[in-house]
Amino acid sequence: MQDSHRALWDNCLSLIRQNVTEQQFQTWFAPIVFESYSEADHTLLVQVQSSYVYEYLEQHYVGLLSKVLTRCFGTNVRLTYRIVTDKAHRLVQDVEGEQPVEIDVPKPTSRGNQSPTVMDTVPRDLNPQLDIHKTFQTFIEGESNKLPRTVGLSIAEHPGKSTFNPFFIYGPSGCGKTHLINAIGLHCKELYPAKRVLYVSARLFQVQYTDAVRRNTTNDFINFYQTIDVLIVDDIQEWTNSPKTLDTFFFIFDHLFRIGKQIILASDRPPVDLQGVKDRLLTRFSCGLIAELEKPNVQLCIDILNAKCRRDGLKIPADVIQFVAETANGSVRDLEGVVNSLMAYSIVYNSNIDMRLAERIIKRAVKVDNHPLTVDDILEKVCGHYDVAQQHVFSKSRKRNYVLVRQVSMYLAQKYTKMPASRIGQLIGGRDHSTVIHSCSIVEQRLKVDKAFQSELSSIENSFKLKK
Repeated sequence: MQDSHRALWDNCLSLIRQNVTEQQFQTWFAPIVFESYSEADHTLLVQVQSSYVYEYLEQHYVGLLSKVLTRCFGTNVRLTYRIVTDKAHRLVQDVEGEQPVEIDVPKPTSRGNQSPTVMDTVPRDLNPQLDIHKTFQTFIEGESNKLPRTVGLSIAEHPGKSTFNPFFIYGPSGCGKTHLINAIGLHCKELYPAKRVLYVSARLFQVQYTDAVRRNTTNDFINFYQTIDVLIVDDIQEWTNSPKTLDTFFFIFDHLFRIGKQIILASDRPPVDLQGVKDRLLTRFSCGLIAELEKPNVQLCIDILNAKCRRDGLKIPADVIQFVAETANGSVRDLEGVVNSLMAYSIVYNSNIDMRLAERIIKRAVKVDNHPLTVDDILEKVCGHYDVAQQHVFSKSRKRNYVLVRQVSMYLAQKYTKMPASRIGQLIGGRDHSTVIHSCSIVEQRLKVDKAFQSELSSIENSFKLKK
């Protein structure tokens, strides 16, 4: 019987393959292992490689999985994941997948054949539109976010009852603003289930308002938002050139504030820098608490990466974590993107996560003005200067020009990167640290007596566009 169920799962994979790219299929779906199917309780059990894969599937593909399972196995199929938590000791954990949730949009009271909109004058149960993964438990505290996090926790425990109303958070992109305001909303909803909590982006709010104007239902739109107990609006800097949206939000804000409802706003700049916003609204933005969320420093980036590794069951070497933390430009979003890329490349190519892989991903994923020099950059420039292929540098050949390129590359790698000699040796042909030290010594001695050699190295270093 299980053979027939396995065939049904193979049909599911075929359908999935038709709806995603080949790389997505090979990365996330091909490694899934069919375990069993119980007809008694309609439960399908599949094995995945880590909690990271499980969470990624649930976050990005739960709708697709639900559709193909219904088509192949029938309705009401419960998908359960068997997560490998320790390959060495064959430890696993079974976790039931979430059912896809339809967005609960309030319907208009009576509009003939018109489509449902967000407006509704009658309070009812409401989907808060919060990201369930962005909690206080996953928001790592550091010096750059201690005050906003502490205040946010207080607001969640006592919404609308403190002097922190409105709570205005600002900071550069990637510093964790969206995570924090989601965490406030989730914790508040957990403590006060009856409260009407709503997270909305400024862009979605503006789209809803424009739709209300087009439908001639602006009053319903305003009335709906005036029923919210905790209103969380993200990226309000997008309204700076939208005076009508701002005027409408003023009426909503003023009503909620006067009756003691909690308002939380997030922006990439402080209120004083919101050009185009009228003073009457700016003064209201500023009458509660304004808190800056700074970019995380290197230590906080390391803590965030370590926490993510523990949460997702990832194993990333300490030197790779240090390197990613130092080069991610203080952006939590970049950190997560680099880790996701490391995991994806590791799965696709069945390779270990090491410094060379991290360097390549950082170069593609992180945009910074002064990008850190990598061993790959150095090898490329040195090999190009001496017209030697990298495979010859990595080989065991003792030909004079190959040895020279190898030694110069090691010398410059030690000079311009923060890597230990052992790591440099591994990345340049798998040599040990003593070879790197010896090579650096030879280059340094030659530089003291050979002016032509000095000129060659200066030319290579100038190509890096680095200051000595």
